[in-house]
Amino acid sequence: MKALAVTQLTTTAGAFRLGPLDLQVEAGEYVVLMGATGSGKSLLVKLLCGLIRPQSGSIQLFGQEVTALAPRRRGIGYVPQTSALFPHLSVARNITFAARPRAPRPAPARAAAAEIIDTLKVRPLLERRPTTLSGGERQKVALARALCARPQLLLLDEPVSALDEPTRREVCAALKDIHRRFAITTVHVCHSLDETRSVATQVGIMEAGRVLCVGTLPELQAAPPPSLAARRLLGLA
Repeated sequence: MKALAVTQLTTTAGAFRLGPLDLQVEAGEYVVLMGATGSGKSLLVKLLCGLIRPQSGSIQLFGQEVTALAPRRRGIGYVPQTSALFPHLSVARNITFAARPRAPRPAPARAAAAEIIDTLKVRPLLERRPTTLSGGERQKVALARALCARPQLLLLDEPVSALDEPTRREVCAALKDIHRRFAITTVHVCHSLDETRSVATQVGIMEAGRVLCVGTLPELQAAPPPSLAARRLLGLA
């Protein structure tokens, strides 16, 4: 079943043009979109979230047209590079924030998030404020907050690029564990081959505002696109 179907999506940002872009993601896949800086990865994530409206094209989630829907109505969990936690709230209240429409009181909201909290090993952090956390801890809390809303699709915009190497490996391991436990369809953008190798079930290559190809990493390395930049991303040049 198609979790995400993007058809002929276009927009512009200054002199940069994204699209026409097509992308299909099967339910339960963990797709990493690789691309150099300026290839349009983060712009695509904002279009999928609804933070930017496309000039043309279509976005469907599980067969539902969402192109014109407000971000809160799309059923998407979003983790930006900067984590974007609320500094005045505790970690517990940050995590349960998205669940409050379903469980208005803090205790039921926290109970609903218990499995996610334990999987990500953030229970010791619950009473702390985001400003006291390390970079890796903040990203885990941001991931827990996104998952607490029970999204249909999880979008990760370079979630570990600002972290040191040991913390990057730790967070990637947590992402892989979350995907294994919850089978949530995930789109993760980055430019790191090691990061891609550690989490992806499918890989897409972005260049100049388009998705050139999608496949498993071995498939793409065996039959890469002709672009030199794409071959470099795949560790072939």
